[in-house]
Amino acid sequence: MTTGRYGDLIKKAREPENQNANLPVNQNTGLPESQNTGLPENQNEPEVNLCVKVPKSLRQHWAAEAKRQGTTMTAVIMAALSDRFGKPD
Repeated sequence: MTTGRYGDLIKKAREPENQNANLPVNQNTGLPESQNTGLPENQNEPEVNLCVKVPKSLRQHWAAEAKRQGTTMTAVIMAALSDRFGKPD
């Protein structure tokens, strides 16, 4: 299969003993310790991403306003969604 110039090197790299079998310990992401959403939540529940497409100019404006007010866009979005739809029972 690999008979070219680097065939032996590729074959050696594919051997199981040369493979790194270590898996990441934990890939769950969360808020940085310094970021507090201000909403009491169940800390045992994993967080997931919520993606919303908005015009770039609006996002820049909202991000700047959130920073000026000392909050995060995450906190603002979560508060708005909680006010509008409430929390699950």
